[in-house]
Amino acid sequence: SGGQRQRVAMGRAIVREPRVFLMDEPLSNLDAKLRISMRAQLAMLHQRLDVTTVYVTHDQVEAMTLGQRVAVLRDGMLQQVDTPQRLFRQPVNLFVAAFIGAPSMNFVHASVERGTVSFAGTTIPLPAGSPVGTTDRRVVLGMRPTAFSLDTSNGRPVLTVTPTVIEDLGDERYVIFDVDAPRVDTDATRAAVDAQAADDALLVPEDKARFTARLPADAPVTL
Repeated sequence: SGGQRQRVAMGRAIVREPRVFLMDEPLSNLDAKLRISMRAQLAMLHQRLDVTTVYVTHDQVEAMTLGQRVAVLRDGMLQQVDTPQRLFRQPVNLFVAAFIGAPSMNFVHASVERGTVSFAGTTIPLPAGSPVGTTDRRVVLGMRPTAFSLDTSNGRPVLTVTPTVIEDLGDERYVIFDVDAPRVDTDATRAAVDAQAADDALLVPEDKARFTARLPADAPVTL
C-alpha cells in the first residue's frame, strides 16, 4: 500500500544515519490510527538518534507534538517561529491565532473602555498593566474554546447564550452558539480555517459571531 511504501522510504532514510532529516509530510498517506502510532514512533526515534529534523506538514497536531520549534507559514511568508506553547498562548497575528488550536479560537469585535473590554453586553476586566487598556478603541477579541466554564461561583464575567449545536465526543462536549456581536471576517481568519469551516461561517449573520466552547463530557448543557 501507499502507507507501507512511505514507511519503507522513511526506514531507508533512517538507516543511512544522516546528519539532518528532511521530512515532507511523511505520514500523509497513513490512516488516522496508524498516523497517531507513527507520530509516537517518530518522537521516540528523534530522542534516540538525536538528529536535527526539518519536518513539513499541514497537520498542526503533528507540528505541535513533534516540533520543538515550529515555523508557521502563509503563502510562503513566515508568520511566527516559536515553541508550540508560545504559538498557542502568544500568537503574533490573527492568522497564527486562528490556525493554531482545535477547535479554532473564537473571534469577535469588541470595545476597550476604561480598562475593560466589552462585547454582546458582557464586560471583562483587563489584567493589570495590560497595554491594551491604556487607550479606548475597537479591538478584535480572541477566546480559546477551553477558556469557557459553567462555573459561575468564581466571580468571572458571565455570558448567557443559547446553544445551537452540541457535539458529544465521549470525553468532552463542543457547545456551539452565536453571540450578538459582529463576527470577525478577514483574509487572515479565512485563510486559517479549512473549507468546511469557511462554508459554515457563511450561515452566520453578519451581526453575530459563532463561538465554540469546549466543556467536560458531563456538562449539563441542552438544546
